[in-house]
Amino acid sequence: MTKLTWLSHASWLIDTGSHRILLDPFLTDNPTAKSKPSDFTDISHILISHGHFDHVADAAAIAKANDATVIAVFEIAQWFADTHSIQSTLGMNLGGSADLPFGTVKMIPALHSSSLPDGSDAGCPAGFILTINGKRIYFACDTALFSDMRLYAQGVDVAVLPIGDLFTMGVDDSVAATKLIEPSVVLPTHYGTWPPIAQDAQVWAEKITQQTGATPVVLDVDGTYEI
Repeated sequence: MTKLTWLSHASWLIDTGSHRILLDPFLTDNPTAKSKPSDFTDISHILISHGHFDHVADAAAIAKANDATVIAVFEIAQWFADTHSIQSTLGMNLGGSADLPFGTVKMIPALHSSSLPDGSDAGCPAGFILTINGKRIYFACDTALFSDMRLYAQGVDVAVLPIGDLFTMGVDDSVAATKLIEPSVVLPTHYGTWPPIAQDAQVWAEKITQQTGATPVVLDVDGTYEI
């Protein structure tokens, strides 16, 4: 059984039972986070979707404390190695996949911007499809709605989609994405951290129920969903 824990904003803990993976850890300067970097032990891998500060802020500290492998687009992986002396990185690019001890990671497109906090080139933003324990999980990460979501992610068991608007898809585009993807279950992310991306997730959930065949699951911060 795999457990997904929403750490607030766009940060997630993925616990497979044998591995603990973080996605886009942003905790220290996150006004809605309840956890701090030192709370995370036995982290084996850290997935980074793109270079913005609210997705990379705590990755280096957690990677060093746990000897974790940072997985990101090539330019970001190289930046962590060169700038933060991270010993273990895996640089990927869009369309590529990798078999890892916990399952398979496929890096797929996201429509967004990307640059690192010091202005370095961050390559292309990405989303991830994880295949773990026979289940497919789609983290769209920071993205606009685009039709090829269906090509990459149709029929996944779980889709995690942004709803915050302004910087990513909003509620209605997230519903449209759900119609394209046809997941069994869909969870919201990247909302509620600051007023510009405040959303009522229950309104989103009602629209998902009314307009799609997916089951919406809205988590509180540090809430967990089991697959």
